[in-house]
Amino acid sequence: MKRRTFGKGLMAATALVTSFSASMVLAADNYVIGFSQVTTVEPWRVQFNKDLRAEADLHDNVELIIADANDRTEKQVADVENFIRQEVDAILISPKESAGLTGVVEQATDAGIPVFVLDRNVDTDKFVQWVGGDNELIGREAGKFAVEQLGGAGSAKGTIVEIWGGLGTQAAHDRANGFHEAFEGEDGVTFLLDQQSGDWKQDQAYDIMSTALRNYEDISMVYGHNDPMAYGAYLAAKDAGRADDIIFIGVDALPGEGVTWVANGELSATFLYPTPGAEGLRQALKHLKGEEVPKSVVMGTEAITSENAGEVLKKNGL
Repeated sequence: MKRRTFGKGLMAATALVTSFSASMVLAADNYVIGFSQVTTVEPWRVQFNKDLRAEADLHDNVELIIADANDRTEKQVADVENFIRQEVDAILISPKESAGLTGVVEQATDAGIPVFVLDRNVDTDKFVQWVGGDNELIGREAGKFAVEQLGGAGSAKGTIVEIWGGLGTQAAHDRANGFHEAFEGEDGVTFLLDQQSGDWKQDQAYDIMSTALRNYEDISMVYGHNDPMAYGAYLAAKDAGRADDIIFIGVDALPGEGVTWVANGELSATFLYPTPGAEGLRQALKHLKGEEVPKSVVMGTEAITSENAGEVLKKNGL
């Protein structure tokens, strides 16, 4: 699966002295891997990059090139096209949106470069592997927790403000779909907003929540598709003097964000969405060495509430 195969091809064609062969094997096993990250503004993405770099540092034969798309689809497309021109050995990509990055992923695959899609998916199967969390599972687990907080299955009552991530991302739809499953048949629960997108950002969620607070006197719960948006909603409610009456639920469970906010009593729960960078690189290296890898690797989740938030912080030295 190696693109830089001059050394291996030469050794196969010619009987060379042992020392020369050894040097060529070493050279042939060095890999240049490009990673296209959608943004480095969000703390979860910062942790994503940190985990990926830490894994790369464990491999002396890996040169990792990270391109930041600055949260723009067109920039991310250009970054991947640049990797293709460089003829990197593999491409890791975490797309901003599914449809917008599908074409360039197919382009890379057609060029013979193995592509590993991390976190958000694309609208094609022309890649080696997808690695990420199960967003529908996370949504379902968040929904079960929410139902219990609102009175239990069959008896839940209340009103919910749901703040979406990007409407063009499958992750947002999966987190919404899983969450709503838990409320099927719960006639006492009303969702107040219709797909209001905070684009994963705290400040946008603050604005959405501020408007909701002006329009609705009774808000029982906020479900943010990530912790920064849940926290942005909390801050808006706090500024309006209504935070104590509302339950806030988020997703991601970064120690310095969601877990800390739960420990402080600002969020009621967050659900772990592990970063896929380290595992993605491990899978790419297996593939490049000729090992079979599955089409998808699904990472699990965990609920962080006031009962275990302190323990999680302690494990992370916080």
